[in-house]
Amino acid sequence: MSNEMQVRFGDGKRVIAEIGGFEIVTDQSTDNGGDASAPEPYDLFLASLATCAGVYVLGFCQNRDIPHEGIRLVQHWERDAKGKVVEIALELRLPEAFPERYRDALVRAASQCAVKRTIENAPAFVVRTVTE
Repeated sequence: MSNEMQVRFGDGKRVIAEIGGFEIVTDQSTDNGGDASAPEPYDLFLASLATCAGVYVLGFCQNRDIPHEGIRLVQHWERDAKGKVVEIALELRLPEAFPERYRDALVRAASQCAVKRTIENAPAFVVRTVTE
């Protein structure tokens, strides 16, 4: 697994990240000068939290042969007056048939999301220029 990502610029406000043979395209909303042709980068950040938790929920169910059909994750966030996200809440919406004895463990599994843990123990960020 590579620890490098390449980013290039597309038309308008599009920014494209390349990693592991995949392209992740972002754009800005029309209010922010883009074409709204793809999610904004911050939307992908929020999606990375929910989908990461989803991977842990799915793995929990698969490892225990618990059917995962009907399970949904719904993420909500609160912003302060300046627009900064101050709380992110994740609801695990379970079908009625989901075993009661696993509900708390499922919450603990979702809480192990690597993206969430990285934010909770933030790495150092370094930005520098390199002339090629």
